[in-house]
Amino acid sequence: MERHFEKDLDTLTEEILRLGSMCEEAIERALQALVERDSEMAARVIAGDEALDQQELVIDQLCIDLIGLQQPMASDLRFLTTALKITPEIERMGDLAVNIAERSIELNREPLLKPLIDIPRMARIAVGMLRDALQAFLHQDAEAANAIIRRDDEVDRLMEQVFRELLSFMMEDPATITRALRLTFVAKYFERVADHVTNICEMVVFMAEGRIIRHGGIHPVS
Repeated sequence: MERHFEKDLDTLTEEILRLGSMCEEAIERALQALVERDSEMAARVIAGDEALDQQELVIDQLCIDLIGLQQPMASDLRFLTTALKITPEIERMGDLAVNIAERSIELNREPLLKPLIDIPRMARIAVGMLRDALQAFLHQDAEAANAIIRRDDEVDRLMEQVFRELLSFMMEDPATITRALRLTFVAKYFERVADHVTNICEMVVFMAEGRIIRHGGIHPVS
């Protein structure tokens, strides 16, 4: 029974990593659609969201079955509860990839407002954070997870820079407002990807060390 349970946990890990890989690919393709002004690619990102949703359901069912049938304790229970919390975070990043793809299609109907520099930088940092977070989850590496959390600051800094630049376009020429707003939304979506990765890393710390660090951690009530 114990060997069977370990095998089931390995299967669950593989399914979570598969979902993460699918999400990573969706974000990268959404970025490609944005930068290359490729509406067909954007449409494929949108169409692929159903597969991510179904994969989330597969993982949820595996977690529920393992908790109900095996009644795990200690580290195994932390692993399963973490898996249940991580999966929606990954799925939401897939939804953000769809949002980016939708804005890309809209932007492609109008002339390019400006060369895209900082938004792709944000995207690549966020994707790198996701890739490394999945490895931290796989290896239950709290130190790596904490390091990834700190990288979110760079994404936030770039978001502020993008917002200031696009705001200046809108103030100088009202005809740019629609395009600038859509690019602002895109930048915000990539910032939210990094935020979801940060949430995942906080859960990895909990899984590895049993410490709750989100919202500043647990503090005694005075």
